[in-house]
Amino acid sequence: MFNAFLSLIACQLVGELLREGLALPIPGPVIGMFLLAVLLMKRGRVGKDLERLAEALIGLMGLFFVPAGAGIVAEADLLRREWLPISAALVGSTCLSLVVTGLVMRALMPPVRPEAAE
Repeated sequence: MFNAFLSLIACQLVGELLREGLALPIPGPVIGMFLLAVLLMKRGRVGKDLERLAEALIGLMGLFFVPAGAGIVAEADLLRREWLPISAALVGSTCLSLVVTGLVMRALMPPVRPEAAE
């Protein structure tokens, strides 16, 4: 499992180096996840160690939200004052991302033939 963890860290490091070296406006970990996905597609399978590590990290996912919760508590006064623009931004960005995702899926997915749907 150590090698799987090392692989994840290496992908993130390469993503950070690419972001910094090419001045990309995308976070390094996102670039690293893309690189990991490309490597896994090229390999054609996910190793047992990486699968176990991913399941363990997903099991700990709740801990990743603790800093966000602490930030909300720390900035409660600001949230009370600026609730309307914050709510509008949350709802607007959610709707926009749903529309864009739907349009991208429609553009990239092959059309469904009527005989295939039966």
